[in-house]
Amino acid sequence: MTAPDAPGPPVVVPDLQSAFPLFDRFPALRTIPRVELTTLPTPVVQVRHPETNGNLWIKRDDLSAPDCGGNKVRALEFLLGQVEPGDTILTVGGAGSTHVLSTATHAGRIGASVVALRWKHDMNAVAVEVASRISEALPHSGVGRSAVLSLMSASYQRWRTRAHYIPLGGSIPTGILGHVNAALELARQIADGVLPMPERVVVPLGSGGTTAGLLLGFAIAGLPIEVTGVRVGPRAFVNRRHVMSLVRRTSALIERLTGERLTGADPHRLRVLHDFYGGAYGRALRGAERAE
Repeated sequence: MTAPDAPGPPVVVPDLQSAFPLFDRFPALRTIPRVELTTLPTPVVQVRHPETNGNLWIKRDDLSAPDCGGNKVRALEFLLGQVEPGDTILTVGGAGSTHVLSTATHAGRIGASVVALRWKHDMNAVAVEVASRISEALPHSGVGRSAVLSLMSASYQRWRTRAHYIPLGGSIPTGILGHVNAALELARQIADGVLPMPERVVVPLGSGGTTAGLLLGFAIAGLPIEVTGVRVGPRAFVNRRHVMSLVRRTSALIERLTGERLTGADPHRLRVLHDFYGGAYGRALRGAERAE
């Protein structure tokens, strides 16, 4: 559990959102509760290395928040929008889940407590560090034996408590709006000449929210960018069908709230790579520790 001494940032007042491209494109979405956690836009930097010929750019979403940045905090701005100081949040994830760590960190900024149900998985060096930071933030958070048992326990606790529930990875349409905004943010940076039009954007593919949001956001912006998701979880749960389902559900949410009819995201612009999965979540590929 975590509960800081003072409440964090207030829910954003809609008329202050001119710098938030999602709201510029869809003013009706300003009514969705959102708490300001990020420092946007995140910069893009060019990788200058002989093997890249200067054609590789990195969007520094690790700088998306003053502490514990990354893609997850974009979704949490919406997922925590209705949370008040003193509320309890229930979420789930692996022992070394960056989603759990991000939720614990940013919920704490608004004075909420977090109960996280986690499970064991293969632990690489990064996962070990993340798990250690989770233990510091949530000292009473244990690690169960299996994902199935943890998810069943979460379902029971949702039923018997009044906690705000955030599912695995925060990958539901409300949270995915944060990733749609990331795509529109990148579109604005391209239009401003910060970087050239990329052929593709490459991201890890786990719970699918980031991949789905980027695919939908680029379609809204009218940009012919391929989104490549590198699978990091079991294929039965991490696949094209799941991503496209999230795209459709998020598109339906936007259409319902705005009254607009959106152009559907082209499934041919989604590419899923399966060759870089180590065989289990958190299991590093051979030689990964030598990668620079």
